[in-house]
Amino acid sequence: PGLIKIRLKFLNDTEEVAMARPEDTVGVLKSKYFPGQESQMKLIYRGQLLQDQARTLRSLRITDNCVIHCHRSRGATAAAPALPDPVPAIPTAPGLPLGGGTLMVPTVMVVLALGWYFRINYRQLFTAPATVSLIGVTVLVTFLAFGVYGQ
Repeated sequence: PGLIKIRLKFLNDTEEVAMARPEDTVGVLKSKYFPGQESQMKLIYRGQLLQDQARTLRSLRITDNCVIHCHRSRGATAAAPALPDPVPAIPTAPGLPLGGGTLMVPTVMVVLALGWYFRINYRQLFTAPATVSLIGVTVLVTFLAFGVYGQ
């Protein structure tokens, strides 16, 4: 009597049913269903991160058959809660075009290719230190490119 059913929904679309009283707090809910992982669990209800552990379910207007989204963060502490970004500004999946750093290597390669083109066709404009610098930058960028993309 007096218990409400709460559906805990996880990122992998699995659900768990939690039974709680409306006067239970967020902290009690976490400790009951995620013992030992309270600081790692982030609970989200109606787009709001439930970070105040002392708030009751009634004060948050959590009623019978409501859905609370659960996210387990790695290494997070209770002092620094972070709400996951629902729409990332930059694609984060590997292989997606036009990410933040995706165009950096091709741009540097084009600039190096232009530098070598001018070095070969306009030899008289390049001094020995400029040529040595161009060789050094080319070797450095080559090692960095193979180090980043070779893994």
